[in-house]
Amino acid sequence: MSGLPDEVRVAVVVVAAGGGTRLGQAQPKAFVELHGATILEHALRGVFAATHPAQVIVVAPHALVARARAIAEHVAGVASGHLSVVAGGETRQLSVSAGLAVLADGVEAVLVHDAARALTPSALIDRVASVVLEGGGAGVIPASPVVDTVKRVDGDRVVEAVDRSDLVHVQTPQGFPRDALVAAYAAAGEDYTDDAALFAAAGGAVVTVPGEPRAFKITTPWDLNRAEHLLDAGARIRTGVGVDAHRYDDAVPLWLGGVYFPDEPGLDGHSDGDAVIHAICDALLSAAGLGDIGSRFGSAAPEFAGAPSEVFLRETLALVEGAGFRVGNVVVQIIANRPRVSARRLEMEARLGELVGAPVSVAGTTSDGLGFTGRGEGLVAIANALLAR
Repeated sequence: MSGLPDEVRVAVVVVAAGGGTRLGQAQPKAFVELHGATILEHALRGVFAATHPAQVIVVAPHALVARARAIAEHVAGVASGHLSVVAGGETRQLSVSAGLAVLADGVEAVLVHDAARALTPSALIDRVASVVLEGGGAGVIPASPVVDTVKRVDGDRVVEAVDRSDLVHVQTPQGFPRDALVAAYAAAGEDYTDDAALFAAAGGAVVTVPGEPRAFKITTPWDLNRAEHLLDAGARIRTGVGVDAHRYDDAVPLWLGGVYFPDEPGLDGHSDGDAVIHAICDALLSAAGLGDIGSRFGSAAPEFAGAPSEVFLRETLALVEGAGFRVGNVVVQIIANRPRVSARRLEMEARLGELVGAPVSVAGTTSDGLGFTGRGEGLVAIANALLAR
């Protein structure tokens, strides 16, 4: 596969092809519902919220490839151009091989992630990717210490205690240099319990990074119930903040809060420079745990040059809704000497409320001559958003 932007150096292979018989469900594990969405959807939310631009490869059961693609495209939003969905094999190892077969040309680091670890934080994905990209050549696995006492037994008889100081629990994603991992898979002559074992069998070194408690694997009904309770506890109300600043530019029109201001200097920016909408996008993404506007709609992307900021807001709302949230309300504070916000405040609130689909409050103030806003060089918008499941 080719055609991805040059900055995409990471691929994440999300393995979702297993049956998951121990979960006791009628359908494959990745397609079991968890808190109103499939396990696969939850896993992909964490993947797409990571800050490293990545090719995401979903490996699904042959009969469910179309459904997996629909789920993945729903989560990916505008990042769906970085998405591949392929059919898996009879074993996990064959499924990962199917994912490796469609790696994009520029990918340097490959992360292999189990969809069953559906609540894995994006920070862990970034942690693994960063270490692989540093170029040491080793495989990287998340690990957490073994805290329970461990015994060696013979049948039901305890033989001895086992020193747990050098034991760890291993999680995913597991990350590797692309060429070394592909070569290790090509040389594998037997099935291994995880990708790190296969990589080590081919002579590769493997190092650890700290794991995360939420990266546990959903294997049994008890695990599924645990995940439900965790999502219940943290998902009712979420808040986020967004800040955007632009300098004035007499050569462009001023769009602010989706409203045109004639006879005012515009705001310099890659798009139309609407700092209010940009701040709202950041606040919504922040509240939903989906990154920020820069990682979603990069200023280097030519398709966004001069684009109305309403495009970003619509895509942001799709991402937020895809993550299972609805917008409660948004509050925006504009700090600037001009334009005079109070004169068109109600118009801005009405337009933004129409775009967001929820109440939006707008207020304006100055910085009493302090800073670049006080000197009349530019404008700052600060937005707060409230989301609910």
